[in-house]
Amino acid sequence: MEKGTLVEFRVQGDRRLGVVDRPDGKTRWFVVDERGQSHSLAPRQITYTVNGNTYKPSEIDRFLEEVKPYLDPSSLEVAWELLVEDGETVTPSQMANLLFSESNSAPSYAAHCLLSDDKLYFKQKGDAYEPRTAAQVAERKHQIEVEALKARGQQEFLTRVEQALQGEAVEWQRHDRQRLEGLEKYGTLLADIVKVGLNYDSLARAYPPPAPVLETMNMLGRPATPQGAFQLLVDLGWWSATENLFLRRSSIPVQFPSKVLEVAQQRLDFPPTDLDTNRLDLTHLKVYTVDDESTTEIDDGLSWETLPDSRERLWVHIADPTRYLAPEDDLDLEARKRGSTVYLPTGMIPMFPEVLATGPMSLVQGRVCCALSFGVVLDGTGAVQDFTIHPSLIKPTYRLTYEDVDEMLELGVQAEPEIAAIATWATKRKSWRYNQGAISINMPEAMIKVKNDDISIDILDDSRSRQLVAEMMILAGEVAARYGQVHNIPLPFRGQPQPELPPEDELLRLPAGFVRACAMRRCMPKSEMSITPVRHAGLGLDTYTQATSPIRRYSDLLTHFQLKAHLRGEVPPFTAEELKEVMMTVTSTTQELTMVERQTNRYWALEYLRRHPEEIWQVTVLMWLREDSNLALILLEDLGLQLPMVFKRSVRLGEQVLVKVSISDPQKDVIQFQEIIYQEAQTAAN
Repeated sequence: MEKGTLVEFRVQGDRRLGVVDRPDGKTRWFVVDERGQSHSLAPRQITYTVNGNTYKPSEIDRFLEEVKPYLDPSSLEVAWELLVEDGETVTPSQMANLLFSESNSAPSYAAHCLLSDDKLYFKQKGDAYEPRTAAQVAERKHQIEVEALKARGQQEFLTRVEQALQGEAVEWQRHDRQRLEGLEKYGTLLADIVKVGLNYDSLARAYPPPAPVLETMNMLGRPATPQGAFQLLVDLGWWSATENLFLRRSSIPVQFPSKVLEVAQQRLDFPPTDLDTNRLDLTHLKVYTVDDESTTEIDDGLSWETLPDSRERLWVHIADPTRYLAPEDDLDLEARKRGSTVYLPTGMIPMFPEVLATGPMSLVQGRVCCALSFGVVLDGTGAVQDFTIHPSLIKPTYRLTYEDVDEMLELGVQAEPEIAAIATWATKRKSWRYNQGAISINMPEAMIKVKNDDISIDILDDSRSRQLVAEMMILAGEVAARYGQVHNIPLPFRGQPQPELPPEDELLRLPAGFVRACAMRRCMPKSEMSITPVRHAGLGLDTYTQATSPIRRYSDLLTHFQLKAHLRGEVPPFTAEELKEVMMTVTSTTQELTMVERQTNRYWALEYLRRHPEEIWQVTVLMWLREDSNLALILLEDLGLQLPMVFKRSVRLGEQVLVKVSISDPQKDVIQFQEIIYQEAQTAAN
């Protein structure tokens, strides 16, 4: 190659011109660019040679000025239209002749630049260029339009992201939502830190981001990890910093499909024909509903009456949601998919649309309501002597809270003797069950509520009123199961195998109270579902099913479907095999619900403790988790929370110590306590 020859080469993709200076070995050449920088180039690195003249590096800028007037990309379309029919290839020099009617150095190089940059009309073939077919050009035009639209969409998305990050209100577009929903799905993987015990780094390695997520995170300069996606969604205001990842990671539907909501509204506006034409009119009875003040789905009420033969009869009235739905219809299938109402510290996710669940399905004070009523006569010991079950009409008289009933029992309100009578029978009933082998395990239960980011934790008091209601619900469950057993009706029976409790002398060696109860709880086997009657050892009953929460538990709804059909003289809607199949699905769903509820409660418990780092808590050592490591389960008595703690000294089960939180990270599911000695506690108190 002659010294002074002007050549084109590329540096990191950028087009560059240089003048050949001298050989570099046998095959390479030293080339000097317009900046005076020398480059050693192999022949394959030279992308174009300007023929006809020799140049000095200082003349490169002047040459480029000569080239500029010819650089009009639109001229290629004219050339393509002339060449496409014959499909002939063309060199830069020939293109210069065609476009500019001259082929000296500047126009030829300009033609080379146009052709090599063109992505639409021509494709390179050796040292020449071949026109693309009309179909190929049309396709490439479409691709370019798509890419341009995508680029514009990305830029608009970036603009909205900046606005959101600055706290401005943003109207997210459909494509934005697709991006953000992809980030949501990836961000929920943080729940696996708790679920399978991964840390942030191992989580990112185990779950590389999908291509759309990677593109979005790279575009925004954010780390493409689950933690990065979570933080971005929080920064955008799309999620809160305390987003329930356990719920989002689950298959639990939060919103109802529009079709289900439409059906619910139709049932409200035009109630279906009541199949139970023989409802027993019990509107003369005084009916008490007893719930927490915040309860909106009211599904049980209680009555008491004296019979002509002087015997006393208890009535347990249960809401009758099957009045508004049928097996396998839209409402039923949606409830089955949900399994139960989900109760979280931040609120509930109902099993039925609220327009029905808190309205006509509920036992509302002062309104005539459809119910399934269980009338029970107990003998002097508390055993069931006689019972009857009827679809009924009732008119709830009072809506009471547990606190109301406790106060009435304590004061002995003369105007409501029914409450005292029900409480007396509940006490006899409980005594009878324990004589049948029921097992009592009383551990404090925390009730966590979150409202406007304020967290409250109260201990669920095992008061007389709660025991009263619990006994009446267990009684209804036994009666429903006995009816199913007598009439050979497949029901979702619930049982519990007999536990192998520690020997009496071993239990007596443990401190009385929570430590002993904790040791017994560890021995209790899980309850089981069966389509045939089975003993429930924990309740002390030979047969039992749940029937008292059909608005909130799907298994209870199944019991209602089966019982009510039989009471009407019809064949129950589910055969034994069909019921078994449905129960398997529902059991799997409710297990997931239970896990989400447990994980969510633990998250907010740790968040509560994180916000109270200086608080000193009295705790009881309940049991060893790993005694060789001094890892124990402790009970925070004021909160009813059971959490792990590593002690730095030997402690005894049942020992009470003072602690405060040293680390609490709810997102990582990490909690650590440190023991406070008495003097430190006194100083903190002062």
